[in-house]
Amino acid sequence: MLARLGRWPGLRWVEGRVRALPPWAALAAFGVPTLLLLPIKLLALWAIGNGQVLLGAAVVIAAKIVGTAVVARLFTLTQPALMRLAWFAIFYVRWIALKTALLARARASWPWRAARVLRRRARRWWRRTGLR
Repeated sequence: MLARLGRWPGLRWVEGRVRALPPWAALAAFGVPTLLLLPIKLLALWAIGNGQVLLGAAVVIAAKIVGTAVVARLFTLTQPALMRLAWFAIFYVRWIALKTALLARARASWPWRAARVLRRRARRWWRRTGLR
């Protein structure tokens, strides 16, 4: 579904415009999803406050998922422009190094390794039972 959405001519035009943004405008583009989703999140909190806890929680979760997807796509489109900002490039390189180190530590931990073993066993069991 997202691939089909990505082929929509209007979206391709918008993505082309976003790719062409200068560095500071590209940085400002990250604020757009937050601003657009803020009223929706406030409405969800209002629903929770009025006893519609499941509806409000579902809206908050959906807004988080959509917001994360949009920000990830925006970063992909604007990364070349953002990397022209020296402070951003330095921060990004440090962030990637920190993230890589943290993931390496997590993957080497006993709980992570045990979870991988359990996942492999569950997959093998699932394939053997033919419940696909």
